[in-house]
Amino acid sequence: MPPSSLPGADGVWHSLRLAPGALADHTAEVPTALAVQQGRITWMGDDQALPAAFAALPRYDARGALTTPGLVDCHTHLVYGGQRANEFAMRLAGASYEEVAKAGGGIVSSVLATRAASEDALYAQAAPRLEQLLNDGVCAIEIKSGYGLSLAHEAKQLRVARRLGLDYGVTVRTTFLGAHALPPEYAGRSQDYIDLVCKEMLPALAAEGLVDAVDVFCERIAFSLAETEQVFRAAQALGLPLKLHAEQLSDMDGSALAARYGALSCDHIEHLSAEGITAMRAAGTVAVLLPGAYYSLRDTQAPPIAALRAAGVPMAVSTDHNPGTSPALSLLLMANMACTLFRLTVPEALAGITCHAARALGLQETHGALAVGRPANFVLWDLREPAELVYWLGQQPARTIVRQGRVAVDTLGLTRL
Repeated sequence: MPPSSLPGADGVWHSLRLAPGALADHTAEVPTALAVQQGRITWMGDDQALPAAFAALPRYDARGALTTPGLVDCHTHLVYGGQRANEFAMRLAGASYEEVAKAGGGIVSSVLATRAASEDALYAQAAPRLEQLLNDGVCAIEIKSGYGLSLAHEAKQLRVARRLGLDYGVTVRTTFLGAHALPPEYAGRSQDYIDLVCKEMLPALAAEGLVDAVDVFCERIAFSLAETEQVFRAAQALGLPLKLHAEQLSDMDGSALAARYGALSCDHIEHLSAEGITAMRAAGTVAVLLPGAYYSLRDTQAPPIAALRAAGVPMAVSTDHNPGTSPALSLLLMANMACTLFRLTVPEALAGITCHAARALGLQETHGALAVGRPANFVLWDLREPAELVYWLGQQPARTIVRQGRVAVDTLGLTRL
């Protein structure tokens, strides 16, 4: 349903029960009501202290629903052709991630399927995936390229991502991940491909307005530290924010490099070193935890959560939705897995899918927390306590989802006062 056909959320929302950490200003008195006008929050306060200026607005009774900011999924590869269930079976039979890649599977198999698909076909495949994530309460999402590995096909992926954002009324941040893997035609010519990424692909895609950030897969089966820095320099010259797939399979010191360039986030980080943590803390770089990939790959090296916590590095949690290693379509499930597999606390997990996830996308001023002046993105949950958000497995407890100032989901029917 196009966003223009969704009912507006303008009005005063009463009887809210805000989850801890929901406010951008954590020193503020916890409100029980908020006003929305022209899609933005214009007032927050006590139910009984509504200013006269808002008295004529429609009123909605939230009936004491647990209320959070809209969720943020800050690392996905949502647009791609085909699927890779066969590789899942290979790994179950004992093949490693690297063995699958060397056998012609892995990222390159998705590249071939993505190149073969039309833009409309990619859209048709991605839309149901997005819908599932949105029904989980997601109000902002990152979508990476990286399965085209040529100018035309990377542009195709990024255009689909932009279309999805417009058609579904959701904030989409596009990330150019041209340095994801070597395309088949560049086998053995890594530097030639990096030159193409830096000198042709990235400038052209940025000029077309398709790129919000730039990412690199820095790993022994992907790109070296020196090649990663070349991409960073090209992105920096264009004024584009940086992100990095870092320390997933080994410690490549990518996180320290990314931090030196002021990266928004380093993602995966299972093999993150103490030096990397120190660099990330100094740079304000977010650590993005991806438990879906950790689980699917049956990894045993967990991210250094205690050290990140002690250093005060913000930790986000994301689905890492992709066809090979994390075909996850529930951000709430990933929050549960971050708690059970990585030992995050409930408050850490909730911050990980709201304010810290927004920061990992550079959206900390507009998303991930509730405040006057921000777009109206919030969720009413049919739950008694915040811990239930990461407790239930497979449930979608969102009662009402307000996304970009419109009521996108309303399962029980709002009560008009």
